[in-house]
Amino acid sequence: MERMSAVSVTDWQVALLQLAKSFSFYAPVSFNGSMDYDLIDDENAGSIIYNHPKPSTPLKTFFLPVRENVTSEAERKKQTVVMGAPACDLAALDMLDEMYLGRDFTDIYYKARRENSFIIGYECNSMAENCHCTSCGINPFPEKHSDLSLVKIDGRVFLDAVTQKGKDLLKFIGEHAVIEQANETEAKRIQEKRETLKEELGRANNRLPGYEESGKLLEKTNGAIWEKYSEKCVSCGACATICPTCTCFLLIDRPGFEKIRQMDACQYPGFERVAAGEDPLGELPVRFRNRYYCKYVWRPMKFKSIACTGCGRCIDTCIGKISKNELLEELYANKK
Repeated sequence: MERMSAVSVTDWQVALLQLAKSFSFYAPVSFNGSMDYDLIDDENAGSIIYNHPKPSTPLKTFFLPVRENVTSEAERKKQTVVMGAPACDLAALDMLDEMYLGRDFTDIYYKARRENSFIIGYECNSMAENCHCTSCGINPFPEKHSDLSLVKIDGRVFLDAVTQKGKDLLKFIGEHAVIEQANETEAKRIQEKRETLKEELGRANNRLPGYEESGKLLEKTNGAIWEKYSEKCVSCGACATICPTCTCFLLIDRPGFEKIRQMDACQYPGFERVAAGEDPLGELPVRFRNRYYCKYVWRPMKFKSIACTGCGRCIDTCIGKISKNELLEELYANKK
């Protein structure tokens, strides 16, 4: 592992306030027992949470708002810095970039937000209850799509500039803080924490099949398992809307030839309803199955990117307490 740059916590707080003044700067803070992004200023800069797994809101919402007018000229805003993106959300940008930048048409709104943003990825120093990134082939530390990666250990903040944008941001930080090179002992400690967490994730999810294996198992399912697990589903759509890789949306016409893009979800009743009331997903078990097939079967047929990055938010947010992992573990266990 290459040596990271190191900044004392005291110097980092000074640089942090300058970042908050110069950019629209977002970072994770505590909200009523949970953690989510907030716009940082002098008042809440001291409440930032470091290297804890996954804010409640996925990174994608900074680039794909829940609702936006796509026919009006967007206002030019200050550049945005998003600090605290975990590896699962960073990996999800593979799917979003392929969908909105790498297909036949480029989404100009998504592209503009991506280009106008700096992403500071977090290394996770612990795992949450439903984290399973390693089962999807993802390590719990930034390996792609972050401009800077950050880990805070033993009173020091360690930064690794990955892209030119990251180097520019590190240069900005260096104007307000003394930047040193991490020593060998610090570099070794960071690597040890990475390996320890990977082992912990592996033990916690040792009954869970990998991403490709999950797809193969799902293709062989019958209706019984969908009846069983959909029994508690209330079709709220939280699992799909909170997912960092889901991309479905509606275009709503408004007077004056305006079009509003609004997030949509395959778990909403009526998602595929067409003329005369026909609805291929009208039955709950069929609609419930659709999300699993989309994640593990259909998207791999059309995209190079994986459609589940193991963040576990769909389990965290489910009103019916349905665990996607339990369903996959059952399929895997029955295969043996």
